[in-house]
Amino acid sequence: MRVLVTGGAGYIGSVVAAQLIAAGHDVTVLDDLSTGFADAVPAGATFVQGTLRDCAAEVLSDGAEAVLHFAAKSLVGESVADPAKYWSNNLGGTVSLLEAMREIGIRTIVFSSTAAVYGEPERTPVAETDPTRPTSPYGASKLAVDTTLTEFCRLYGFGAVSLRYFNVAGAHQSADGSWFGERHHPETHLIPNVLAAAAEGRPVQIFGDDYPTPDGTCLRDYIHVTDLADAHLRALGACRAGQHRVYNLGHGAGFSVREVIGVCREVTGAGIAADVGPRRAGDPAVLVASSAKIQAELGWRASRDLRAMAADAWRFTQARAPR
Repeated sequence: MRVLVTGGAGYIGSVVAAQLIAAGHDVTVLDDLSTGFADAVPAGATFVQGTLRDCAAEVLSDGAEAVLHFAAKSLVGESVADPAKYWSNNLGGTVSLLEAMREIGIRTIVFSSTAAVYGEPERTPVAETDPTRPTSPYGASKLAVDTTLTEFCRLYGFGAVSLRYFNVAGAHQSADGSWFGERHHPETHLIPNVLAAAAEGRPVQIFGDDYPTPDGTCLRDYIHVTDLADAHLRALGACRAGQHRVYNLGHGAGFSVREVIGVCREVTGAGIAADVGPRRAGDPAVLVASSAKIQAELGWRASRDLRAMAADAWRFTQARAPR
């Protein structure tokens, strides 16, 4: 199958593109490199630098049969400071993509959604049927895309799958030895920040240790990026005309901030110090996904544990370190 991967020079998009190529698909990556990296595009993919608005129609007309859509802005804090940027890029860019798909006759799309659409949940684990109440323009823009996909499926016969994932971690190594991992600027994710602290010999910050959890720190659901890519390939095969399916993706268990730091100490061999500060506003104590629906319908289950996530992320960090 000829597949367009938007945002395929970013963290998750590059791993999915690599997995698609390994599975025998013909892959084109479209990315404006505003947050991605040209050297993250996997070998064997055709790379086009550009935006959804400027280039989607041209790239799609070159024989694409399906789209995996990752191109988006994704910093919660930035979305609060500059909401127009997020509505323009995340919703506006996606509508341009969908219109180009409709005009050309491509009806299959897998969308990179987010657990941020749920906001602060009333219960955990969070299921797809729980209320969607995003607390940031980032989450709201992603939810708006989900709504738009539902309408394009109903009106135009699209077949779409939205994957709402929680905390993605780890790195992926292809068969040729190439590593694909996180290179966010700024980095907001816990595991790469802890590993960076280990590499630089500095303490890591804990935001609050007085939550109603076993060790007082927040519990979060983490999923290995390779498991996540597997879910995208399964979702691609599950797209059905006129249907918009939504699935949560998570490990199904929560890991505390202190547990994550402890595993990173084991993986790196570094004595990572932790400085405890006050809570951050809006951080729920526990946020864990229910992945029962995708397990039942597509047979997907997260298989790699927290140690594998930290170990692979550390290998990626070391592979990129100056020699």
